[in-house]
Amino acid sequence: MNPLPLHGLRVLVSGAGVAGPSLAFWLARYGATTTVVENAPALRTSGFAVDFRGPTHLGVLAAMGVLDELRSLQTHGGASSCVDEHGREIFGLPAEFAGGDVEVRRRDLSRVLHDRSADRAEYLFGNAVAALTQTADGVYVELARGATRTVDLVIGADGLHSGVRRLAFGDESRYARHLGYHLAGWDLPAAAVGGPRLPTTPQQYNVPGRMASVSRDDRDPDRAGAFLVFASPRLEYDPTDIDHQKELVAGAFTGGRWLVPQLLDTLPAAPELYFDSISRVSVPQWSTGRVALLGDAAGGVTLGGMGVGAAVVGSYVLAGELAVAQGDHRTAFAAYERRLRAYTGRWQRGAAPGEFLAPSTAARLWLRNALLRTRVVQRLLVAGTKSIATELDLPAYPVPADGHGLAA
Repeated sequence: MNPLPLHGLRVLVSGAGVAGPSLAFWLARYGATTTVVENAPALRTSGFAVDFRGPTHLGVLAAMGVLDELRSLQTHGGASSCVDEHGREIFGLPAEFAGGDVEVRRRDLSRVLHDRSADRAEYLFGNAVAALTQTADGVYVELARGATRTVDLVIGADGLHSGVRRLAFGDESRYARHLGYHLAGWDLPAAAVGGPRLPTTPQQYNVPGRMASVSRDDRDPDRAGAFLVFASPRLEYDPTDIDHQKELVAGAFTGGRWLVPQLLDTLPAAPELYFDSISRVSVPQWSTGRVALLGDAAGGVTLGGMGVGAAVVGSYVLAGELAVAQGDHRTAFAAYERRLRAYTGRWQRGAAPGEFLAPSTAARLWLRNALLRTRVVQRLLVAGTKSIATELDLPAYPVPADGHGLAA
């Protein structure tokens, strides 16, 4: 086989979060000419900690040469403590439940993946795909900032609210289901919520349909992070209007007890806010012609737990199948979906992170707390997440030219 089986293949990837840079890394290793387009003006610094679990996730990270670096950036988190309004613990969850084998901040993960691919892929920040026209020989792409490109393939790796999916597959309402909750997160001065007394293990406080959580940054003791979840019908808002989003969050938590008033006091000055609905995306077919979807754009759940690991694994498989098929997208896209659909579908099916984090009624909140006080239930939850994460045997695709690949 040609040591660079994708030499000459032009691929445009939308999204520079996790899936996009991962795919850019592998495509470049196989010789493709790759452009990554990202709507944000730079790599995003907001978001929450994400984790990887089991040999499938860790094997791909090792093959990319980033596993050791990510281990050096671990949050050593995952544990959490649910408290009452006086700060007394109701139950605690072990690190294995949410932290996986490796847990890092999303911003650190994005930076590492970007840095590993930036010298071999073109990144266009502050831009977005505005229109797509497929032909027999390629895809004509119009970008929002006026430029145009003709490429062989377009990959939508731009998340639950994918613009590429909307352009090539149809309106988001056909594929995304609102799960009845919204979430918000921002950084704040630790001094506003107790300073050195604030633990690095997240503490969360609940009332029916509301959850507020805060923890001190383990690497910067002067900073802390807030994470709030609230039940709500789908809200209409401009994704670029951060002030309106802050108003929605403040309105949902007005009158809250525990540390909620102090958290809300820091919200107006927060330079960035991560705000989104909790939704589930399911697309019946992940490709149409020369356009394919990757990661949450194809199928995912906000806070679904396995989404980031699945995106990294999906990038490895999509690039590998394209290499095996010598760039034949019809063969490669079908094989990619065949290998991954059941794997990603199992962990997202039935996931209800909003109801778990902020049970909607007093009875459901009481029941959740009672169950999670028991070690048996905690062990079952940890065992379940580990089994899902490891249930995929990956092929060892041909080793790229610089000698790295997934061991057979």
